[in-house]
Amino acid sequence: MNFYDNISSNKRKTLLLVSLFFIIIILLSYTIGIYLGDIYTGIGLAFFALIFSIILSMVNFYSGDRIILGISKAKPADEKDHARLINIVEGLSIAANVPVPKIYVIDDTAINAFATGRDPEHASITVTTGAIDRLNKVELEGVVAHELSHIKNYDIRLMLFVVVLVGVIVLISDIFLRNMLYRRSNSNEGPKIGGLPGMILILAGVLLALLSPFIAELIKLAVSRRREFLADSNGALLTRYPKGLANALKKIRDDKDPLVDSANKATAHLYIENPLRNFKGRINSMFSTHPPIDERIKILDEM
Repeated sequence: MNFYDNISSNKRKTLLLVSLFFIIIILLSYTIGIYLGDIYTGIGLAFFALIFSIILSMVNFYSGDRIILGISKAKPADEKDHARLINIVEGLSIAANVPVPKIYVIDDTAINAFATGRDPEHASITVTTGAIDRLNKVELEGVVAHELSHIKNYDIRLMLFVVVLVGVIVLISDIFLRNMLYRRSNSNEGPKIGGLPGMILILAGVLLALLSPFIAELIKLAVSRRREFLADSNGALLTRYPKGLANALKKIRDDKDPLVDSANKATAHLYIENPLRNFKGRINSMFSTHPPIDERIKILDEM
């Protein structure tokens, strides 16, 4: 598969995954509306959850990058000590037609990097000293191109939007379950539909409310993995040399030096590869923010 086929495929799959969030929200709202005997109540509840989640997420939207850089112990790149990195970022930014992001460095021997910022005008790229020292020029270009692709594709903003949708589903589910418990404890209240249909509705509503947050989290992780594949393809297209990024990922895969002092579970999803230890296996890969690194390397090698 070539650059463009990979890019188009990952964009389509991202759109499909995001659409699943709206399907879940609609199903939850409809079920609640039927249970309460007023479909508009279910719609109103979904709207309230959406507004509440947006308000909470806006704090992260405007100040999250500063918090992340502080947690990661990132320092601004020095023009003298990190001239090669700065030149690569500036050159690839011109090629990608995006503003040159702020450049930060983490003093750590592990090989890794991440991008953050709400849009290309307020973005930054952070690279470890291990990546600067242990990757050759084309490998470092591949890593930087991958991170610039995240910026150009507005992936940070997309993932924030996904987090909002997950929050909406969790809120609706929680309110629904609490409402059901309250109404069950009050003998004078219950679902507007009685008999067998009412029992089926209650069972379906409980199952949907219980499973929806879990399913939403799996969809969020799947979206994150798709955007990593997309950034790989876009980065390879930007440099026109897929093996540069593939070889960098091989070095990251074989790196025995974990990035433990600067990364944690809250920031691990941002890095080009999860800096925390991962367990292998098909089931565990479903709960990972990153695709299997060997699969990423295989796709790049075949381009």
